[in-house]
Parts: sequence; structure tokens; C-alpha cells
Amino acid sequence: MAETSLQPPGRRHELGRRYELGRRYELGHALRCYGYIVRMWIRAALAYPASFWMTAAGNLLLSGLDFAVIAVMFLHTRTLGGWGLPQVAFLYGTSGVTLGLADLLVGSMDQLGVRVRDGSVDTVLVRPVPALAQIAGDRFALRRMGRVTQSGAVLVWSLTRLDLAWTPLRALVLVSLVVCGTVIFGAIFVGGSACHFFMADAAEVQNSFTYGGATMLQYPPTIYARNIVRGTVYGVPLAFVNWLPALYVLGRHDPLGLPSWYRFASPLAALLCAAGAGLLWRAGIRSYRSTGS
Repeated sequence: MAETSLQPPGRRHELGRRYELGRRYELGHALRCYGYIVRMWIRAALAYPASFWMTAAGNLLLSGLDFAVIAVMFLHTRTLGGWGLPQVAFLYGTSGVTLGLADLLVGSMDQLGVRVRDGSVDTVLVRPVPALAQIAGDRFALRRMGRVTQSGAVLVWSLTRLDLAWTPLRALVLVSLVVCGTVIFGAIFVGGSACHFFMADAAEVQNSFTYGGATMLQYPPTIYARNIVRGTVYGVPLAFVNWLPALYVLGRHDPLGLPSWYRFASPLAALLCAAGAGLLWRAGIRSYRSTGS
């Protein structure tokens, strides 16, 4: 930085432009490599179509059991925490779709702990491909689309049963919910996996925020203690996945009385989560010292 500050303004501008171009090249290179790895694993999976489709169907049916439990609850009650079945189905669908997409794209990151313990991260670091792209794309499992398909079907059903006055802003919030929720869960996958560089085994901690968090978000925030809901707003920002934007889409009252702009803050929460996950990943890679074997 000291050398750069001594450069003439024109020279500093040129250095800054080259730096930005370099960053864009690195990002584009990482995405291309990730795409190559994903296509390789998809071709490998489709080489045995019968096995693939049976596994995908099994995942779809198993993920549907969660909603079956919710449906059984509504056989004995008309509302759950003041929310009707179509509204709870909306929460279930958005939670499942966002987690499913994140799990599909970067779910392989949860195997990083095994790689750190057996030293196979060394082979990742010596290749001319970004480590994050390699680990995220490794063993890409297209069968995980079963969760996305099943949750998406429940979401579509809920939207057909809800009497909503659609506006451009409401539709935009719904699209933003899916995109930002996927980014938030993806950031938790990456950030949680990076903790394996510092801890012996952080898999259960990571799963409690990803799969456990998604299960919690399937139900209305009104059934939980207020301090738990606050923790999902000011701690790990899971509330921005679907609870807060759903309040606007469904036209419901906020049980915490938060500022109204929080319902539209999912993009900001997703950006902060992605930045935090990136910093954790860089710190983890720099601290990695192999197994010594």
C-alpha cells in the first residue's frame, strides 16, 4: 500500500484497474472450473440412469415426510401460532427450496472435515484451480434436486391457496427471498466448513445451522420464544431467509415489532453472510498446515 500511495494519480488508477480486472478474472476462472467439475459429476451420475432416478425419487419422498407431519398437525388444529396451513406451507416451501439449492450447489463442503483429517486438502491446494471451487463442486449430487422439487411443489400449492394481492414489489420480494435465502444458507455451508481448519470436527455445529435452521424456519416464528427469534435476526441471520420477507409477502404482523425495512433487508444480510464466509475461508486456508504425514 505504501508503494502504491507514492505513485502518481494516473499510475494509481491504472494499478487499481488492473487489480479489478485480476479479481474479475479470478472469479470467472473459479466459476468456469466449478462448472467443469459439476458437469463431470452429472455425467457420471447419469451414466447409471436407473440408479440415479431411484435415488432422486427416494430423496423426494423422504423430504416430503416433513410436510406430511405438518399436514397431520392441521388435522387437529386450524392454526399453528396464528398461521393457517397455506401460510405454514409457504414457510415450508421457501425454507426447503433455499436450503435445497444451497445444498445442491455447495453441500459437498460438509466433507471438508474428512479432507482435513486425512490430508487430502494438500492435493486440492497444488492444483491450478481455486480450492473453494474444487471442494464445492466435488461429488456434486444432482439427486439433491429431489428436495428442491418437492419443496417447490409445496410452495406453488401454498401460493394458489393464499389470497394475495400481487404487486411488482411483492413479487420482487418473493424472488429475492429465494435468491438471498440460498446465498445465506450457502454462506453458512462455506463458513461452517471453514471452521474445520480450526476445530477437529465442526460438522454437527454446521448441520445445526443448516439443516436444523431450515427445519426451524418451516414453522411460524410465533411458536418460538422471542429470544430465539431475536437470535435469528441479530445472531445467525436465518430470519432473513424467509421469516421476515414472508411477513411482507403474506401481510402479517411482526411479532418482534422490528423496523419495517427489516422485511426488505435480506439482500444486505446475504451480502454480509457471503463476506463473512469468504473471510473465514481465507483465514482457514492460510492457517492450514497439513497433517504432517
